[in-house]
Amino acid sequence: MRKLILFATMAIAATVLPTAVASASAAPAAGNPAQTTAQAQPAAGPSAAQLLAKMNSCKQISNGKYKTDEDAGSTTVAVCDANGAVFWKADMDIDCDGQRTSQCNEDTDCCFQDDTAFHQSDGQPLNAAALPYIVVPSSSSTWNYGSSGLKGGGSCAVIYNGKVEYTVIGDTGPTGIIGEASYATAKDLGINPDPSNGGTDSGVTYLCFKNSKVSPIENHGSANSTGQNLANQFVSNN
Repeated sequence: MRKLILFATMAIAATVLPTAVASASAAPAAGNPAQTTAQAQPAAGPSAAQLLAKMNSCKQISNGKYKTDEDAGSTTVAVCDANGAVFWKADMDIDCDGQRTSQCNEDTDCCFQDDTAFHQSDGQPLNAAALPYIVVPSSSSTWNYGSSGLKGGGSCAVIYNGKVEYTVIGDTGPTGIIGEASYATAKDLGINPDPSNGGTDSGVTYLCFKNSKVSPIENHGSANSTGQNLANQFVSNN
């Protein structure tokens, strides 16, 4: 797993000696109170390749498979179980529901709805144009996401074309379709986010961590830190 540890420059106040670089684990020099210990930074999340390497095989937990689109000819996507997470490999359709913005409204999206299944801490719908989130299928006989330890505001990683985007579970979709994420998720991953003609037909992996919670749901910084920590655990434990 990749961890980035930042090094800090240690200043020696009483002398004109050159600055010294010390690792975050180094102890302060004896007898020199001006020299302080560098503070370790939070570990960054694993790479896309490291995550994907842990999802080479599928222990299917869905009762059957999902379509990627309503007009797809067959069901092709299974939900897979792992230690501490579930995942699926699908396409990405664009969810533009929730708050009206210049990117997401009745004019830009033929199927726009002014609500999301899960709400911000102030009770308002999520903002698909600003918040990276994913959509899980509504519970059905095929799969009940809640029975897998997933819930609104749960932490997920979305992987595409060598990039990892940490998101939350923000909305629910049709019972028979899987593979959807917000405008902001697509944009951050370099996928066309236009709700009328955007998305991608394949190559997207959705990894959601069991019994996780990002709070508040609308804080993407919290989603990043929570997701990175859980992704590191996922790589270590699978």
